[in-house]
Amino acid sequence: MISAEQITVTRDGRNLVDNISIELKPGQFTVVIGPNGAGKSTLMKAISGEMEPDRGTVTYHGTDVRLYKPADLARRRAVLPQAIQLAFPFTALEIVRMGAVAQGALNPTEQARQALSRVGLRGFESRPYFSLSGGEQQRVQFARALAQVPHPVADGLPRALFLDEPTASLDIGHQIAVLEIARDFASAGGAVLAILHDLNLAAEFADHLVVLNHGRVVAEGPCLETVNDGIIASVYGIAGAVGRLPAEHIPYVLPQSRER
Repeated sequence: MISAEQITVTRDGRNLVDNISIELKPGQFTVVIGPNGAGKSTLMKAISGEMEPDRGTVTYHGTDVRLYKPADLARRRAVLPQAIQLAFPFTALEIVRMGAVAQGALNPTEQARQALSRVGLRGFESRPYFSLSGGEQQRVQFARALAQVPHPVADGLPRALFLDEPTASLDIGHQIAVLEIARDFASAGGAVLAILHDLNLAAEFADHLVVLNHGRVVAEGPCLETVNDGIIASVYGIAGAVGRLPAEHIPYVLPQSRER
C-alpha cells in the first residue's frame, strides 16, 4: 500500500533519518518507538508526504507521493501531527469539519459531528477550541483526522492514518479508547502508523513494531521479538525488565533507574 524505500532526511549535515525502508500494509497497525530525537516524527512526515526526503522514494499504491495533488493525497491519508498551532478562534466542530471538507464529504457538518461523537466529544460542537483542556484538544484533532478518512477503504483502495503521539495529554482511559479506534481502522482494512512513547501501549496495540535510534531502524517485527531487555537498555539507556504478564503474548516494560 505505502512503501518507503531508503529514506534519508538531512539537516545541518546530520541525517535525521538515515536510509530507512518501511512498508505500511492494509490491516496492519504499525507503531514506531524510540527516544527523543530518534527521527520518528521526521520519518512520519516523509512517509505521509508532508516532507520530501533528500534521498529515497515514497509510493502510495505504486505511485510516487510527489505526483499526488494535495487534495488527492488528503483523500488517501490523514495526519495527526505532534503539535498544532491555530491562529483563529475556531470551535471544535469547525476544526473537525475541515477534515471532512478535505475528504470531499457531501455533508461535512454531519460527518464532523459523527467524528466528534466517536472520540467521546458529543455536545462539544460549539465549544471554542482554546477553552478546551489539552486532552480535549487532542481528541478534537483526532476527530478531524477521522473525519478526513471516515472509511478505512474507499473505491477499493485502503487509506492510512498517521498518528504522531496520539495519546499525549490523554488520561489512560482515553489513551486506550483512541488506540482502539485506530486498531479498528486497521482491522477494517486501513493502514495505521503511530508514534508512541508508552512502551506498554505500543506492545499491546502494535501488529508491527519499529524501533528507531539515531535515525536508523535498530529493530523491527512482532513485539515479542523487539521488546526485550537488550533493546530497552541500548536504545533508552536504562535497565528494563520485560515480562509476560498479564497476558502471555503482550510484553510489558518495567523501567528502572540508572543507579539500580
